[in-house]
Amino acid sequence: MLSNLIGDLAKLTLAIACIYFIGGAYVSRCRPQWSRALKQRRISTLLLLILATIAVKLTEDVQGGESGPLDRSILLFIHAHVPGALTGWFEALTVSGSGAVQIALTVAVTLALLFLGHRREALLMAASVGGGALLVLLVKTLSARERPELWNAAWYWGSSFPSGHTLVVAAFATAAVLSLRRVAPTARWQAPVSALAVSWIVLVAASRLVLGVHWPTDVVVAACLGACVSLAINMGLDLSRIGRHTRP
Repeated sequence: MLSNLIGDLAKLTLAIACIYFIGGAYVSRCRPQWSRALKQRRISTLLLLILATIAVKLTEDVQGGESGPLDRSILLFIHAHVPGALTGWFEALTVSGSGAVQIALTVAVTLALLFLGHRREALLMAASVGGGALLVLLVKTLSARERPELWNAAWYWGSSFPSGHTLVVAAFATAAVLSLRRVAPTARWQAPVSALAVSWIVLVAASRLVLGVHWPTDVVVAACLGACVSLAINMGLDLSRIGRHTRP
C-alpha cells in the first residue's frame, strides 16, 4: 500500500515537472511575449498543473474502480465519528454551495465589480462560476457513478462524480481570491481572505461527506477542478491582454 502510494506520488511529480518544463520551453520558443508573465506567475502555474494532474489521476482511479474500498472506509469512519448533533450545521454549510446561493453571490459580486470599474475581475468571476457549472453538467453526464448507499441519497440529481456543490464553491472562492489580488495586490488582508476561501471549500466538501451524498474522491476532484477553472481563466485573461499589447 505504502509502496504504491510512493510510486503514484513519484509519477505525479514527474508528470508535473515534464509538463512544466516542456510547456516553458514551448512558450519561450513560440510565445516569447508570454515568458515574463508566466515567470511572474510561477506559483499559480505550478498550482494549476498540480491540481489538474491530481484531478486526472483520481478520475482514472474512479473510472477504474480502484478508489472504491478507500472511499467506503473513509465514509464509514466519518459516519461513526461525526456527532449527529452537527448534522444541522453541515446541512447549513452545504446550502452555501447550492445553485441558488451561488447564482445570487456571483451576480452580486459581478455587478459590484462592474460598478467599481473592474471589468476583468467581473469577467473572471462570472466566467469561473459559469464555466464550473457547465463542467459539472458535462462530467456528470459522462459519468455514471452511483452515490453512496450508506445514507439515503437517492433523491439527489445525477451522478455522484463530481460534487457539484464543491466544484462551484471552489471556482467561486478561487475567483474571489484572484480578483482581490488584482484589485488590491498589496492589501494586508489577502492572507486571511485566502484562508477563509480555502476553509469554505474544505467545509462544503466535508458537508457532502457528512451528509453521505458523495464519495471522498468526488469532492477532492471537484475541488481541484473548480480551482483549475478559475486559475486557467485568470491566466488566459492575463495572456490575452499581453498578446493584444504586443501586436504590431
